[in-house]
Amino acid sequence: MSASIPVSFATRLRSIDALRGLVIVIMLLDHVRETFFLHHQVSDPMDVSATDPALFFSRLLAHLCAPVFVFLTGVSAWLYGAKAGSRTAAAGFLAKRGMFLIALEIVVVNFAWTFQFPPSVIYLQVIWVIGLSMLALAALLWLPRAALVVVGVVLVAGHNALDGVHFAAGEFMHVPWAVLHDRGWIQVGDALRLRTSYPLLPWIGVIALGYAVGPWFQARVPAAMRQRRLWAAGIAALAGFFVLRALNGYGQAQPWAVQDDALHTVMSFVNITKYPPSLMFLLLTLGLGLCLLVLIERVQSAAWVGVLCVFGAAPMFFYLLHLYVLKALYLAGESVWGLNQGKFFGVESMASIWLIAVLLAVALYWPVRWFGRLKAARRDIFWLKYL
Repeated sequence: MSASIPVSFATRLRSIDALRGLVIVIMLLDHVRETFFLHHQVSDPMDVSATDPALFFSRLLAHLCAPVFVFLTGVSAWLYGAKAGSRTAAAGFLAKRGMFLIALEIVVVNFAWTFQFPPSVIYLQVIWVIGLSMLALAALLWLPRAALVVVGVVLVAGHNALDGVHFAAGEFMHVPWAVLHDRGWIQVGDALRLRTSYPLLPWIGVIALGYAVGPWFQARVPAAMRQRRLWAAGIAALAGFFVLRALNGYGQAQPWAVQDDALHTVMSFVNITKYPPSLMFLLLTLGLGLCLLVLIERVQSAAWVGVLCVFGAAPMFFYLLHLYVLKALYLAGESVWGLNQGKFFGVESMASIWLIAVLLAVALYWPVRWFGRLKAARRDIFWLKYL
């Protein structure tokens, strides 16, 4: 750690990088599942009666990834603007990086999933929605902080009120509504379809709340005060989840119910909707994420935190690298063993998925560490900051 960097500042960034690193390693597990366990598809929300608990809870764990990452993107945007001393600089960076991420999703990420060029289907997924959220935040950050909080809360808590609004293909609002809230297909000519896997509205709310929390990470805010605020916000979100979910009230279309045993009853209770993320989904995942941020900051000198920081310091490089590595491994497995799971090549158990994910995390640590060091050392190469 450089002597020129205040310890409190380095600690705060270390906790953010470590949490970001944790969720992208969890994301690796989910993408290994999506690569080698496609013969056991899961719905959204999952079918509790038909989904093996090991698969259910592995998928549930992955629900942390997108909300925490988008929220931390908002926090990091505030820190960027504070370091630059200008909201103009933050807005400019958000706009440029947002457009970069949208292009990256369409051209590079989609090809990693489909290996098809020209594509017949483009899946507009998490990188796309982060890019759009950054563009939205570039406009919203000019609002007073209190107004930004209101916007964030309204979008996160209120978007489920729009669940019954739909527009058929061909209607004027079909395309914008498919992007904003209604996950669906957009036909672009005869040869190309777009799939809006991540509807935008609630994610704008998440990134806005992350930006609004950014001032808690100022150098003049004592660590104990920041941690109390984060802990209180996290516990409040979790309490809101448990109360509203227990009542089967607003915020999740599918009610929970007592099942044949305690395990499946728990599965039913935490079975929440990701596309678009329901209020229950965001309360649970962001609540856990805020509590994890506090816990990581309190043990930030631990060796395992340093390992997670390596992944969190170069998240986009890791994201792109792991997608292409997974595709290469799938094609290699298919060429050796063939389609051993019906239409797919895959493994037999979730234990194998976890093993592959751990081995890949270890293998990818070294190239990610190399790139992170390059990114830190070569600040003169402007495009490195976008990865």
